Amino acid sequence: MRLIETWLADPERAFELFAKFPAEETGFENPAAGMDREWFAAYVQELRDEALGIGLPDGWVPATKYILVNDEGEYVGIFNLRHRLTDFLRNGPGHIGYGIAHEYRGRGYATVGLKLTLAKARELGIREAYLCVHKTNPASLAVQRHCGARIDHENEREYYTRIDTGMETDAR
Repeated sequence: MRLIETWLADPERAFELFAKFPAEETGFENPAAGMDREWFAAYVQELRDEALGIGLPDGWVPATKYILVNDEGEYVGIFNLRHRLTDFLRNGPGHIGYGIAHEYRGRGYATVGLKLTLAKARELGIREAYLCVHKTNPASLAVQRHCGARIDHENEREYYTRIDTGMETDAR
């Protein structure tokens, strides 16, 4: 399995994947929900710019949106990696958000995709990834725990988890 940047994906297949997700589902947000192909093409260009830090709204950070491709070449999920955190992100959504299309859930794709995303985070110099998960989504919490997550804190609605990316620390 592998992650590919959304703007490098096959446009039609990427559009079909994003169309499978509602605007919001247990914390996973899909701004492309309901877009037609023309709007989606513009959105994908915005994602490329966002990854490069170009034209970001105030308070936003660079982020890369990846598509998880399984070994058969099917587009099965979406993973978002924020390159750094603001205070809002540190106390909220964190570095990584993800969603797996319904027909591919329960097959271990989220765990593999999260491990691949954690490797990308490590490449960016992120030592500890911050995530959150709705308490109504125990499957996602299990995915995070399989990847080494610990619950840092919680509120009525969400668990806030931390995962060591395995990045070597400088012991000087």
